[in-house]
Amino acid sequence: MNAECLGVVTVSLNFSLELQGGEVIDSNFNSPPVTFTFGDGNMLSGFEEPLKALNPGDEGCFLIPPEKAFGQYNTQNVQRIPRKQFPRQDFEPGAVFSFQNGDGEVPGVVLSLSNDEIVVDFNHPLAGKPIVFRVKIFNILR
Repeated sequence: MNAECLGVVTVSLNFSLELQGGEVIDSNFNSPPVTFTFGDGNMLSGFEEPLKALNPGDEGCFLIPPEKAFGQYNTQNVQRIPRKQFPRQDFEPGAVFSFQNGDGEVPGVVLSLSNDEIVVDFNHPLAGKPIVFRVKIFNILR
């Protein structure tokens, strides 16, 4: 597929997302192919880019760097929140909760807590990690 000729392109594929150690994060290789349209926002651009050179029947394995996958880990996304803001919540380290901010709900992982504060990590769980992206292309519709 030529990147200059993309226009509106829909691709059917099987994929897997893995950590470099081999841990599979997500895969549909045991399911029917999924279909997506380039640029529709359903796939991160860092995962779209390597697909542009593939054709039906092609398989590929790509290492996606953190900045093109789920972003770099940002220590500023770790927040200390006064415990009194959550008087009726029972938290424990590792728990995932949705927190309200100006843009709506944001998931966060509780790292630690004390009587005075809760430390929450709002980074994506895969932030800072390179991702192994395996694909098999079934069909390309232009």
